[in-house]
Amino acid sequence: MKRMGRRGFLAASTALGAGAGLSAYAAVSAADEDRTPGKDPDKTADIALRDRDLPFIGTEETFSTPTLLKLNSINQDHIAFLEEIGLSDLGKRRIGDMDAGGLDVQILSAHTPSVQNVPGQRGIDLAHRLNRQLVDGPIAKYPGRFKAFATLPLQSPEAAADELERSVREDGFLGALTNGHITKKYLDHPDFEPVLERAVALDVPIYLHPGYPADEVFKIYYSTTRSEYTKEYQDYIFSGSGYGWHQEVLTQCVRMITYGVFDRFPKLKIIIGHMGEGLPFYYERIVNDMGEPTEDSLEKPVGQYFKDNFWITTSAFPQTELLHLLLKYISVDRVMFATDYPFADIKEQTDWFRGVDLPREDKEKIAFRNAEKLFGMKVPVK
Repeated sequence: MKRMGRRGFLAASTALGAGAGLSAYAAVSAADEDRTPGKDPDKTADIALRDRDLPFIGTEETFSTPTLLKLNSINQDHIAFLEEIGLSDLGKRRIGDMDAGGLDVQILSAHTPSVQNVPGQRGIDLAHRLNRQLVDGPIAKYPGRFKAFATLPLQSPEAAADELERSVREDGFLGALTNGHITKKYLDHPDFEPVLERAVALDVPIYLHPGYPADEVFKIYYSTTRSEYTKEYQDYIFSGSGYGWHQEVLTQCVRMITYGVFDRFPKLKIIIGHMGEGLPFYYERIVNDMGEPTEDSLEKPVGQYFKDNFWITTSAFPQTELLHLLLKYISVDRVMFATDYPFADIKEQTDWFRGVDLPREDKEKIAFRNAEKLFGMKVPVK
């Protein structure tokens, strides 16, 4: 692949897994919200001052390693960029950014698509190695500051279930994180029932992170025959952080509901990020239009599954109006804070949330208490 300019590379790195934060956060910042007509900057400042002592748990915080960077990057420029923003730093730089923003704990997860494209024993070994690197590295070096979601070799579902159990029982991991489709299958496919069954048995959640579409889907939905529109990687961004990622996760959620996953596994816990991946906007449409055709095949109304089996994080979408819309449909007890670090600035997002006009009790739930309850953990005492 030819070398690209800085602007093109920034676009490419976002498109190829650098995270939704780069594009999503640019849309709205706390300062921009203060200038929105009808909003009172003084009130926002007063609320932020009141809640300046909020502890925070970040529930979608990404890392990589030299091996994973090489596996999932398009060229050396891409690797250099991801290293530049701190993706593979699990030491002083990351801790410094957390301290500057008042983020007490990061729950780490491997950069998309992680090892999901690696089949067989190689994928199994790589997933195990990545999980152990966290245990022996940042989790041991900075007690209390890091927790983790397990990386799973999902092309080998039985081995993935075993690695989930090992990482939870032996290493204290909090669950697992997946990245979109696994060889053109989603988690509603019977192949993955061993993983879902094990997650339920262990009472740990699965975080559904976006992944890139299968080649056929990419060609139909996102590609263009006009090469002048691919110079800045528009097609990849379109299929990723610019739009496709969020639709992909929401589609997977609706598939899991409508095809009976939660009837077979009623205690399965699923987390999704990015302020619900479009769910607040589509909620009534989904519930109303999918209600009648699933009335005889599902044990509950469609909307009840969102209430019973899902948790939502704010990752990379620090937009107050979206948060309020989400809370219209999803209980405040099911919403958790996240930053999408290092693709979004920690301090900008904690500052945003400190200024959100919600009761202090509700803000504590979102900032840290819901995560403490779901994961059975505690914010470390300072």
